[in-house]
Amino acid sequence: MDTTSNPLNRNADISDCCIHAPFARLGIRTEMVDGSLMLSRITYLPPLASLKAPKNDLAALVAKQCQAYFLDPTAVFDLPLKPQGSEYQQQVWQAVAKVASGERTSYGVIARELNTGARAVGNACGANPFPLIIPCHRVVAKASLGGFFQENKPGLFRDIKAWLLDHEARA
Repeated sequence: MDTTSNPLNRNADISDCCIHAPFARLGIRTEMVDGSLMLSRITYLPPLASLKAPKNDLAALVAKQCQAYFLDPTAVFDLPLKPQGSEYQQQVWQAVAKVASGERTSYGVIARELNTGARAVGNACGANPFPLIIPCHRVVAKASLGGFFQENKPGLFRDIKAWLLDHEARA
């Protein structure tokens, strides 16, 4: 497995901001793309990761919009996202982005929509650089919670997925 796709292995890559989240910490990374500052990654970090104030206005805006989501899971994100991912990943992320807060879909449903396999959809969800904004946590397995960030075992990422789904269900 490519360890760079695991958000915990990108700690050194998160330099613009690290904020408190109800379930752990969020790392926020921005970068200049063709003269425009864009969000390049949001990373779930362990609860003891060091907090870090935003280094720029965009990181501050991302932090503000994430905090708004933690208060109200129907909050809308409006952020410039760095284009990335393969064409296939972008198709999966576009399908996932249509799933409303408080709703769920399955890897299989998206796979049928895109005429592909559920495992491939899961892999694309695991590579999502913008969790919360592209809500892959709303994609579950046919008969279970399913994996999260390519982790199928209990632990931080599964706990985060469960928290996010519960948070949205309560709204």
